[in-house]
Amino acid sequence: MRSIWKGAISFGLVNVPIKLYSATESHDVSLHQVHNKDGGRIRYQRRCEVCEKVVAYEDIDKAYDDGSHTVVLTDEDFKSLPAEYTREIEVLEFVPDDQIDPIRFDKSYFLEPEDQSLKPYVLLRKALEDSDRTAIVTFAMRQKTRLAALRVRDGVLILQTMLWDDEVREVDFPILDETVRISAKERDMAAQLVDSLAADFQSSDFKDDYQEQLRTLVEAKLESGDSIDTEATFGEKPEEEADGGEVVDLMEALKRSVERKKAVSASTAKKAASKPAKKTAARKKTAKGA
Repeated sequence: MRSIWKGAISFGLVNVPIKLYSATESHDVSLHQVHNKDGGRIRYQRRCEVCEKVVAYEDIDKAYDDGSHTVVLTDEDFKSLPAEYTREIEVLEFVPDDQIDPIRFDKSYFLEPEDQSLKPYVLLRKALEDSDRTAIVTFAMRQKTRLAALRVRDGVLILQTMLWDDEVREVDFPILDETVRISAKERDMAAQLVDSLAADFQSSDFKDDYQEQLRTLVEAKLESGDSIDTEATFGEKPEEEADGGEVVDLMEALKRSVERKKAVSASTAKKAASKPAKKTAARKKTAKGA
């Protein structure tokens, strides 16, 4: 991994120099745009509206337009801002872990201590682990002041940027104000469904089906040397139900879901029980042959 930013965590009178790394990465199939007539690559150009010339990225500045005047801001202007210049991650307070709404989380970063800051880094990590609290911090990066949560994951400090109050939308769905009657049987059936699907979360149990299917389609096209019909690769597409699909009784849907889960569980248990028997039969056959 390559660090994308350097700074220091300000923890009271303690200063912890760190390097910041992106904690996540995308594995989506990379696609680009082409002309559907001849397959030619479509590219975007940064063209100046005054001189009509194509402008290199390094020759581009940012600007603010208030409707009648434009203010141009250069890289030097941004670097001159005190918040951007300090490169300090300031710890403001320590809050209980469960008080942060997950909807506020944006991007995640790993923090690596510089050579001379290992001890204060470990001290801060242990302080967070012992208190079961998350540090709320602010810092400036890429021309924006960030609010973030600083916590521990697998022995490493992780920084998760958070959305500000005005960046989380207020929601008002009038339909939710309507009175809905739910019977005790429906609640019991819903509870059974929850129990039947209860498990400990293991992220490795899940996969991105869409990206796998997309890779399969791309590989099939490559192997054929030309385009290939989608149905030939994935089979027929299920017919879409008219008017958004059939309206199913809630109780009946819950009942079917529970029954389906029980059937799957029973099938899984039956397969698991049959495996030792096969092994035993195989051993007997081997012994008789000997």
